[in-house]
Amino acid sequence: MYKNENSLIDQAEVENFLDKVVADTSGLAVTILAALADRLGLFKTMAANGPVTSAELADLASIHPRYAKEWASAMFSAGYLDYDPASETFTLPAAHIPVLAEEGGPYFVGGTHQMLLGMLDIIDLLQQAFVTGHGIPMSAYGANTWEGMERDMTGVYQANLFQRWIPAMSGVQSMLKRGIDVADIGCGSGQILIMLAKEFPNSRYIGYDLFEPLVARAKANAEAAGVYRTIVRFEVLDGASGLPEQFDLIIAFDVIHDAADPSGLLQSIRRSLRPDGRYICMDVNCSDKLEENTGNLAALRYGFSILYCMSTSLADDGVGLGTMGLSETKMRQLCQEAGFGDVQRLPLDGVHNVYEVMPKVQDGRT
Repeated sequence: MYKNENSLIDQAEVENFLDKVVADTSGLAVTILAALADRLGLFKTMAANGPVTSAELADLASIHPRYAKEWASAMFSAGYLDYDPASETFTLPAAHIPVLAEEGGPYFVGGTHQMLLGMLDIIDLLQQAFVTGHGIPMSAYGANTWEGMERDMTGVYQANLFQRWIPAMSGVQSMLKRGIDVADIGCGSGQILIMLAKEFPNSRYIGYDLFEPLVARAKANAEAAGVYRTIVRFEVLDGASGLPEQFDLIIAFDVIHDAADPSGLLQSIRRSLRPDGRYICMDVNCSDKLEENTGNLAALRYGFSILYCMSTSLADDGVGLGTMGLSETKMRQLCQEAGFGDVQRLPLDGVHNVYEVMPKVQDGRT
């Protein structure tokens, strides 16, 4: 038994928990090293070249040999790389390549690591926020946060938007093919609308976001894709203050749980939908029961909530739902209060919920 000031504690329990804390702390160190490797292209270099010594890796990636050796040793220790002591070579296993080196793929985590690295910039502000209850403004975050966020979700959209989500919706695919007016609320860097514009060029698209640097990034991305101003536009606008036009389809992906005023935002969306329109929401698959939100993914999401989602909402005097704050129960409640009719959660398994929401029709009118 282990005795502290107040009681006797089973020493085995103490040591088991210490092992967990060491593992979690090691995970942070490994994540930082993986994020640096992503920035330097080390995983992609190894994926393209097979087994390499640390000196060969240094030469291929244009980094210093001493750092290459220490980094590769750390990644082997963590189970990210294989090591052959006979040849002193390191290998990125084939099964690890989609996770660490395939940019834009459905399993790629490089964007997640970059985003987390960027969010560490606000730690001092976050410490103050814990005391004051105030939030962290979006302007406090740097390029790593926004670039990482974009890279983090691109693979998810590419793997699901046209293959699974839209085909599961009632008539949305035919509407887009025919040509409709589409709005993306909280459009971020614009990747969803750019994908839609390329796939369904008969429709017209506008993205709204309240953060001007993201709108500028969206415009640049759409210019590079050759769709800006022809069928895609972007504007700086807080959707909760009202939308200036009527739309056949309004989407909000990974946005409602971030919103300062989710109720006001949903009411604004409802008012701007045409009578036969659709509102599509994609958000985190979570429970409204804390005891069901456990495990590594849930813990990561609560971390992101404090580092960004909840805190940026509180910065605007918002409700601060947080990353895990929009369960299906909460989503249905908010939609009902906003005046929507039917709310259908698409029958898809995954880490996200996708909802298709209809306007409420009474006596032939919305």
